[in-house]
Order: sequence, then structure tokens, then C-alpha cells
Amino acid sequence: MAAQNGKDLLIKVDQTGDGSFQTIAGLRATRISFNAESVDVTSLESAGGWRELLAGAGVKTASVSGSGVFRDEGTDERARQVFFDGETPDFQIVVPDFGVIEGPFQITAIEYSGSHNGEATYELSLASAGILTFTAL
Repeated sequence: MAAQNGKDLLIKVDQTGDGSFQTIAGLRATRISFNAESVDVTSLESAGGWRELLAGAGVKTASVSGSGVFRDEGTDERARQVFFDGETPDFQIVVPDFGVIEGPFQITAIEYSGSHNGEATYELSLASAGILTFTAL
């Protein structure tokens, strides 16, 4: 895979619950990570004393974070409302030349900041809240 523009990694939220996704405005930096807990089933009978893990077990999680400038009132308002209502709407994470991760996420943090001679900025963190799907591009 060739080098990609970081700005092409997008976080989109289902604005109305009908599958209509819209990019959360003004993102400048975005990050997604996937994790899977392991379940250790090592016993005295494990060959050579090597650790054994139970395949397919454990909790899978995804976390997403982004920062930037809200430039669109609709997505700013939607993100705030999702956070304060504790909703878990569907989001799409678009990774260029890789695919689209889609499923429910909860906004776990929104941080706003600004400086005297600059624009107001925000940081957004999301945690997976159900089954995620992956569609290759």
C-alpha cells in the first residue's frame, strides 16, 4: 500500500438513524486502534511449558480518536447530543485504500479548547459498543 494522506481517514456518524452518514467536520488528526484480549488456558500439561491461548475467545474492542475544528453546526450538535444522551449510533471509519469499519460507538470524551489568537478546537474519543463490520475498498 502506498503512502496515504492522513486527511483521507474519516470519521462519519449516522446523523438521523436511517443510515445517512456524514463526516464529522473539521478533523485534522484521526486514529483508530483494535484490541483483542487473550484467554490463557495454559496448564501443567501444556507442551514444553509454553503458554496456550484459547482461539476465538476474549473481548474485541476498537477505539477511535480525532481532533480538529468543528466547522459544521449539524455534526457538532449531533456529536454533543450523542455524548450527553449516552447514545451508541452507527459510525463509519473510512481508511483510504483499506476499507470501511462500521458499527455502534459511544463517544467517551469531547474536549474543547482554544487560544486567544486561534480557533476553537476539539478532541473526540469513541469506544466500540457492539459488533463492527469491515468492508474492503
